[in-house]
Amino acid sequence: MVDSNDASWMRSSSPQVQRLLLELLEGAEAPATSIVRYEPGACFSAPPLALGEEILVLDGILSDETGDYGAGVYIKNPPGSSHVTFSEQGCTIFVKRRDQDPMDRERVVVDTRTADWRPGLVDGLEVLPLHSFGAQHTALVRWAPQTYFNPHRHYGGEEILVLEGMFSDEHGDYPAGTWLRSPHLSQHQPFSQSGCLILVKVGHLLTA
Repeated sequence: MVDSNDASWMRSSSPQVQRLLLELLEGAEAPATSIVRYEPGACFSAPPLALGEEILVLDGILSDETGDYGAGVYIKNPPGSSHVTFSEQGCTIFVKRRDQDPMDRERVVVDTRTADWRPGLVDGLEVLPLHSFGAQHTALVRWAPQTYFNPHRHYGGEEILVLEGMFSDEHGDYPAGTWLRSPHLSQHQPFSQSGCLILVKVGHLLTA
């Protein structure tokens, strides 16, 4: 668990881009999870994405050669892709790199502000699927106040970024800005008393 509100920012290879590292596994090509902040006018050229990346724009506008992406836009750049990102006004993004299936070659862009949400598995939950391939699934989940989920086990693990409100389980309370990683076959019973919005990815930690 990392509370990004208390974590330290570090400079990247670009002096106008800062990174808050949430997780970096061992190895040059290992998965990495970060929150990245672009100052106005910043530009960043990433190396080719051998195992892809997922981005959620948290604030501002992120741009690349394909377009401009405002707050709430989800982008999946597939394995083997490459691009140059920049931000004229500045932005903050959540980024996951190098953890996609090498056969997953689809590029996905979802504007979560206009997409259609679905009812969740219990009353009080709404789900916005963002991407699925094999065992991996990424989605936004909105919890109404006083929503309680069933105890469940995470096959393939689970990763959560709390975007709004307070997410909780029997282990503690997690305010907006908290990142959580639960390993393969872990178990918990989540709930939210005040309501919250979370980004969830499951099924990608089978060997972690």
